[in-house]
Amino acid sequence: DGDEFFEHEKTFLVEYGIKIKDSATKAEKMTRSHRNVSDDYLHLSSSCNELAIENKAPLNNYYVKLCELFEKLRKVEGRVSSDEDLKLTELLKYYMRDIQAAKDLLYRRARALVDYESANKALDKARMKGKDVKQVELQHQLSGQKFEKLSDSARQELTAFRGRRVEAFRKNLIEMTELELKHARNNAQMLQNCLAALMSN
Repeated sequence: DGDEFFEHEKTFLVEYGIKIKDSATKAEKMTRSHRNVSDDYLHLSSSCNELAIENKAPLNNYYVKLCELFEKLRKVEGRVSSDEDLKLTELLKYYMRDIQAAKDLLYRRARALVDYESANKALDKARMKGKDVKQVELQHQLSGQKFEKLSDSARQELTAFRGRRVEAFRKNLIEMTELELKHARNNAQMLQNCLAALMSN
């Protein structure tokens, strides 16, 4: 092709696509880990609850407080998992699809270039033979127009993609960070409250 812009975009999209796919896989694992932690809190809560029911000892109050703590931590961890899934994993999956659409656009443009080059060769042959020159010239002209139109729209789309991508990642990462800070503060506050309650007993 020789157009530096499109060559650069093609290389970028291939490399970027690999990194986004890898990041999406890791984000899914992270989300799954948070869900597993939430499930573990549920098991801990039910175990503490069973201990509180079985034992009528002085530790009973402690078991009840721990049961309540683990239940609250479970809910927060579930929210963390949901937030990460919504703000990060879904964003990465969306951009995997968007990258594929951009690659498809580049493929259609490359296909139009091949058609245009074929039309050039066909025009040269038609002129040499003196047959169907008008029809082949029309096909050549249409192929050229299609290629130029695709090139222009691809350039606009790829430039817009770059801007959208940066803005979307910035927005979602900031929102996710704010939510995670909020959840971390909630966890810390719950732990402090539980410790205070345990020490007062």
